[in-house]
Amino acid sequence: MESADEELRKALGVVLKEARLRQNLSILELAQRVSGRTYLSALERGEKMPTIGKVDEISRELGLHPLTLLTLTYLHFEGNTPEDMMTRIKTDLEAFGV
Repeated sequence: MESADEELRKALGVVLKEARLRQNLSILELAQRVSGRTYLSALERGEKMPTIGKVDEISRELGLHPLTLLTLTYLHFEGNTPEDMMTRIKTDLEAFGV
């Protein structure tokens, strides 16, 4: 059985690969912009977890806001609907007075 951390890494990997393919980028093309091919490949396979700075960099190269990439990851990880996720985020923001 996989740990929650492993499942989260795999969810991020699935989302990264899908986002890259939607931009019609090869793994090499994206890797040349953000990091090495080996590292990016490991991310897509769910073997590594990027720093928040790397999430920001990769997201922007994919034409996404970093929160979009993270939201897609958590939708995949938790199995929620986008509506449920947005309701939760709105509730959390309101609790912070935003």
